[in-house]
Amino acid sequence: MAIRRHRLPRFWLALTLGLVGGAVLAAHWWETQLPGRLEQAARSGRIDDCLRFSEQLAALRWLGDRAPQEQGQCRRLKAESLWKAQKWREALRLQLQLVNSETGSPEDQQQLLAWQKQLQQAALTRYRKGDLSGALALLAPMNEDHRPDGSALGDSLKEEWARNRLQLERSRTLIAAKRWWEALDALNRIDQPWWKERSKALRQQVNAGLLTLKSKDEDHHSHEGALPSNVPLDQLDAAVRRHIAQGMDDFKAFKLGCRDLGGKVVESGPESACQR
Repeated sequence: MAIRRHRLPRFWLALTLGLVGGAVLAAHWWETQLPGRLEQAARSGRIDDCLRFSEQLAALRWLGDRAPQEQGQCRRLKAESLWKAQKWREALRLQLQLVNSETGSPEDQQQLLAWQKQLQQAALTRYRKGDLSGALALLAPMNEDHRPDGSALGDSLKEEWARNRLQLERSRTLIAAKRWWEALDALNRIDQPWWKERSKALRQQVNAGLLTLKSKDEDHHSHEGALPSNVPLDQLDAAVRRHIAQGMDDFKAFKLGCRDLGGKVVESGPESACQR
């Protein structure tokens, strides 16, 4: 009985060492098989199998540091497949892994940049059509890699969108107060195509308001009799807008614009006119 008790630990030790050694031999054997399986998967177009074998090979490689070219080719083909399926986030992530790997090439880097540029252009197209959320969704996949372009462009689009919306709301307030010159200045600050389209009706109201001011001015002049000269409305309009852009209110801008053109403001009751 005593002899059997002494032999038992040796038995378990031998069994454990045998299992470990078997696992090591099996892993080594599988590592030797993987390059061939990887090459076959790449040649037959089994991209998912190819990627799986390449990840296993990277985890099991014990001898040498050469990475077979099939690893890069599998990632390259899979990234292209994902891109064509419009799975941009996964495609960019895999392409970036390829670029940063030993098998990455300058062409792979150029492909990554080209895909990012395509997403940016598509995002700008959606943005110009008024789809801000759609544009940001296209830029989102680029926020996860090492390049800041996606988030930087997205922030710029959001800021421009908010600024244009603010100018449209400001113009409505000024139109309601019949402050036509200031309303015109606010509308001229709108530079996003979709917001420009939405502001057309407001611009018509402003133009009508300015024509009303002109007709009142001409009517005022007809009651005063013949005037030596009148300031051209287009020149006065440009001068007034220039002063409004500097932060002046509409009446002060009107006075200074009139003076810039060699005229003076003549007031008769509630009416004002610029005369030379």
